[in-house]
Amino acid sequence: MKMQTETKHVKTAAEVPGPVPGAPLSKEYVAAIGRIAYIWGWPLANMQNRHKMFSLAPESGLMGGVLPVGPIGHATMLSDYIKPEQRFVTSPNQDVVYGAGFLSLDTQPVIVQVPDFGDRFWVYQIVDQRTDSFAFLGKQYGSKPGLYLLAGPNWTGETPAGIVKAFRSSTDIGAVFPRVFQDDNVEDRAAIQPLLNQVMVYPLSEYTGKLKTKNWKTIPSFPQPEKQGSGETQWVVPEKYFDQLASVMDQVPALPGEEALYAWIRSVLDAAAKDPALKAALLETAAATETEVIKPMFEFRNNGVAAGNGWRTQKNAACFGTDYFQRTACAKGNMFSNMPNETMYFGQDFDSNGDRLSGTKAYTVTFAKGETPPTDGFWSLTLYNETHFFAPNVLNRFSLGTKNKSLKTNPDGSLTVYVQASSPGPDKESNWLPAPKESFSLYIRAYWPKAEITEGKWTPPAIKMVK
Repeated sequence: MKMQTETKHVKTAAEVPGPVPGAPLSKEYVAAIGRIAYIWGWPLANMQNRHKMFSLAPESGLMGGVLPVGPIGHATMLSDYIKPEQRFVTSPNQDVVYGAGFLSLDTQPVIVQVPDFGDRFWVYQIVDQRTDSFAFLGKQYGSKPGLYLLAGPNWTGETPAGIVKAFRSSTDIGAVFPRVFQDDNVEDRAAIQPLLNQVMVYPLSEYTGKLKTKNWKTIPSFPQPEKQGSGETQWVVPEKYFDQLASVMDQVPALPGEEALYAWIRSVLDAAAKDPALKAALLETAAATETEVIKPMFEFRNNGVAAGNGWRTQKNAACFGTDYFQRTACAKGNMFSNMPNETMYFGQDFDSNGDRLSGTKAYTVTFAKGETPPTDGFWSLTLYNETHFFAPNVLNRFSLGTKNKSLKTNPDGSLTVYVQASSPGPDKESNWLPAPKESFSLYIRAYWPKAEITEGKWTPPAIKMVK
C-alpha cells in the first residue's frame, strides 16, 4: 500500500517558524548574531540619537553658533555656508546653504514649504529612519513652488486643500535637509536671503494654507551641550547600543524579507536580558565590531565602488534597501548623502602613485577641456582633513567648483586645481585648494548629474603629485 503524505508549502514570511522562545543560546551564537545586529542597526540607532538631540532644542536656533537645530517637526535654515566648526555630520559641502530638521510623524504630518527658486538649483533631502529617501522635491524633479505634506506610515487623515503633493514615510522618525545652491560672492549671498526665508517646515497643526516666512539671520544661538572634539559627535556608543536596539526595531518595521533577521536579533536580545553572561558577550561584540568593522568604513577607499583613477563612488545612496554594508558605511563616512540621480559623490584618499594624500606634498587635479563633472546642477572639489571636516586655512576656502567665478583655465581649455599647503603663486591662487600639513582626502560632488556620470561613462581625473 502506497503511503500518502501531505506537504504544507509556506507562502508568507509569517508562516515560517522562528526561534523557540526560551531555548538556550551559546555565547558564540549570541556574539555572531550580535555582530550582524550591530552592523545592521548602526545607522538606525544613529538616526534615533540625532533625533533625540534635536528634540532638546527649545526653538529654531544655532547650536554652538554653527549648527541649525530646532524642535521636532520643524526645520531650521542657515543663512550662509555651513561653518568649519560644526561636528554634527562629516563631509559637509560649502556649495549650498543647508537646513536641517527631524520629524516624529507618528504624532502628526508636517508641511514642507517650497518657494519659487527660479533658475537657482535646490533640492530637499527627505529621509526615513533607514536614511532612505521617501519624498522627492527639487529642481531636477520639476517640483512646483507651494506646500507639500509628509505623513507617517499610519496616518489616516485627509490631505488638506492647497497641498501640491503628499508623501508617506515607512517609519515615524524622519529628517529634512534642504540644500540651496549659492555662488561664493557677496552679491549672491544677498540675493539668496529672501528665498531662504521662505524655506519652512512645520507641523500640520500650524497649517493655514498660506506661505510663511522667517528671517533665519536673526535666530538665536544655543550653547554646545558638550565639548566638541576634532571628529564627528559620537552618535552610536557601543556600550549602550544593545540597550537601545529593541526600541529601534520597534520604530522601524521589517522590510519584506527582513522578518527572519528581526526574529534572530530579538531572540538574542531576549536571551541576553535574562543572562548576564550573554549580555557581556553582546557588549564585547559591540566594542569589537565598532573597531574592526565600522571604523574602517570611514575611509573612502573602503566603501562604494571603483570609479576610475582610484576614486570611489556610491551607487545607491539614500536608496539602500537591504544593502546594509553601504548604508552603514555611508552613515559612518558621509551620513545623509543624496540619491544618485540627485548627487553623485566621488571620494579619494590617495594620489596616482598610490600614496596617502598629505600636506607635506603638492598635487594637481586637472580636468581636461569639457571634462569637468557633467551636471545640470553644479559640481565641486572639496578637501577634508583626517576627520572629514574642513581644514582651516588662510583663504578660508574649502572647495572649488561651479560657485567660484574666478577659476582660470589653461591655454588648452583644461582646468587645473592646485592642492597643497602653501600658495602655488599669485597667478595660480584663484585655483588653489589649501591643504593642511597632515593627511587629507578629496571629494568630488556632482549635483543633478548627467547620464555620463550616473552610467559610469565619466571618469574623475587622477591626482598627480608635483613635488
